[in-house]
Amino acid sequence: MTLKIEIPVWKDPEGNVVACVEKLKVMRENLEEIAQLAQDAFEDAVLMGCDERQVRDFLVAMMQSLDNPYRSERDA
Repeated sequence: MTLKIEIPVWKDPEGNVVACVEKLKVMRENLEEIAQLAQDAFEDAVLMGCDERQVRDFLVAMMQSLDNPYRSERDA
């Protein structure tokens, strides 16, 4: 699946551009996979009669609730 939104220039926490070609390739592949899974789940929900706005809101909330297991205690 081709992403329908432009992928940003990725930066690290200090603001430096992430320029490693392999890292960027993995990131793009992961995002394309997530986009396809989300699209499939969205279409299934709508076909089953779920409210489109509610499904979209849930998907956004789910992304916002992702946990960063690499954040140190001092960053919390």
